Amino acid sequence: MLNPIWLKTFVTLVDTGHFTQAAEKLFMTQPGVSQHINKLEKACGHLLITRGKKSFVITEQGRLVYRYAKSLERNEEALIEQLAFDDPYSGECTLACSGSVALMLYPKLLEEQVKHPNIIIKMKAAPYHQILSDIKKGTVDQGIVTDIPNKIYFETKVLGEEELCLVVPSRVDTNVNKATLLMNLGLILHPDAKHYLSLFIAKNYKTELGQLNINSLPVVGFINQINQILEPIANGIGFTVLPKSAVDSFHNKQGLQVIKPDNTVIETLYLVTQKNRVLPARFETLNKVIDSAWK
Repeated sequence: MLNPIWLKTFVTLVDTGHFTQAAEKLFMTQPGVSQHINKLEKACGHLLITRGKKSFVITEQGRLVYRYAKSLERNEEALIEQLAFDDPYSGECTLACSGSVALMLYPKLLEEQVKHPNIIIKMKAAPYHQILSDIKKGTVDQGIVTDIPNKIYFETKVLGEEELCLVVPSRVDTNVNKATLLMNLGLILHPDAKHYLSLFIAKNYKTELGQLNINSLPVVGFINQINQILEPIANGIGFTVLPKSAVDSFHNKQGLQVIKPDNTVIETLYLVTQKNRVLPARFETLNKVIDSAWK
């Protein structure tokens, strides 16, 4: 096994690019750094750097050793995180959800991170199928979705409910046939727009909205940044469907109006984790904030 002290000296030398700076960073003498590098080269059986008068160039073998040493550092960091598994105020938490949920929830989670700086919150805005795929693969710890996933692979918990809003420009006259109005305006498309609109049509299929055909609806714009979706509508372009929290948080609400359907459309939100996975204690801290967001 290669001496980890020699490896650390080599990584520091490559990172600093200078023997003197490496020695200062490691609180060593310059000859001591040279000695560690010589011993490491002997143990590897290859030159790791080509020396010049005042500089050096890393060899291909040196690059391999450098990558190996860095991987050991990462593994050590991962081990330390695992050893802190039950620390409720330390470690990384990953969460995937829709853009609208992220817009509402992320500021609340940041407040918690300010209280506990050793908790690292990583939030990913993604569509439903991607959220479940990432949870199943283990690249995301938890997700928030609006449909109950397959219970063979996932565990779910009800968080709460959220109303969906059909949003049009404030200047349009809504005292007309709603299906005709929306066809004339055209849809501002976003990753969840057609799903949300299909819920409106299904819930109001006996009303004017039930006359809409999503497949023939003209698309007049597309954007996947949640805080930008309502911008064209506030400027008189198109319509869309979004959760009420996204509409409430929009900066220019005077440019919008919400069409009230005969039957309100409500989505249930579920917190999803991988089946039988026991999450570390820090998720108890995180989930208290998530739970309170819908109370």
